[in-house]
Amino acid sequence: MSNNAPFPPTAATINARDAAGDDARRNAPIEAEEGKEPFLAALGERTKALRVRRGLTRKALARLTGVSERHLANLEYGVGNASILILLHVTRALQCSLAELLGDVTTQSPEWLMLRELLANCDEATLRRVRLAASDVIGTGHPLSEAPPARSSRIALIGLRGAGKSTLGRMLAEDLDFPFVELSRDIEKLAGCSISEILGLYGQNAYRRYERRALEETIQAYPEAVIATAGGLVSDLGSFNLLLRHCTTVWLTADPEDHMSRVRAQGDLRPMAASREAMEDLKTILAGRAAFYSKAEMRVDTSAQPLAETFHILRAEVREALGLPVQA
Repeated sequence: MSNNAPFPPTAATINARDAAGDDARRNAPIEAEEGKEPFLAALGERTKALRVRRGLTRKALARLTGVSERHLANLEYGVGNASILILLHVTRALQCSLAELLGDVTTQSPEWLMLRELLANCDEATLRRVRLAASDVIGTGHPLSEAPPARSSRIALIGLRGAGKSTLGRMLAEDLDFPFVELSRDIEKLAGCSISEILGLYGQNAYRRYERRALEETIQAYPEAVIATAGGLVSDLGSFNLLLRHCTTVWLTADPEDHMSRVRAQGDLRPMAASREAMEDLKTILAGRAAFYSKAEMRVDTSAQPLAETFHILRAEVREALGLPVQA
């Protein structure tokens, strides 16, 4: 290797090398699973899982990072020995730490990740109190003996697009005589433009900032409300922890086919609804976010029965949780 060769390589250099690769390599089949280096294979799986959780296609991630789709594909398949600079580009685009991408023990489950986010800005005194409380819980094997807090009267509906959050949320708000808040509309008001324009002009990071601010303002403004959240809110652990702390949460689930048909019926032509691989993309996103959605206190399947019956199930569960009479 020449002493004048740059190190580490830049994204542009790697893209150039990738574009100039020989045909044999370009057309060669992906290596057999057993031939992969285990660390690189695990790194690729985590990269794909993080991309899916953000709801990004590989092409979208390539645009955000400046790294070629081919190089990202090699990374995800576990056959690309990426430089630390490339990994840094990927972590910035996916809004995660290098530790999460590399598989640090404190990043291996949703609970670990949410704990990390909660503790990130705490001072030493607070961290000590948390450690002592955790020692008490772990040492006895049971939760602390204090009575659980009362349920919040802010009802937050979470789930992927097409789960029924807007439709059922309006019905539930009317039944409870609570305000109905569709968080995506509040995000657009704050930004002064549509969701698609926010993403197109400013990117996902800006969108997540508007989303956090809209959620904070909703929590501050409404002691009682039904809130329909955006499907990707669980991807921002700060916003998701905020939601879990201040709201009673309900995960609305649906079959992938129902998600897709409902999104199309709404005239939504965003990438997930228009892509030729839309159904596979949708299933992958659902799988990647399910562990986070499952942190909700309640779950209602909106595909299991007609709308009216689904609403009665949701109404009964929420009213029971809030200590309200179930019978009209």
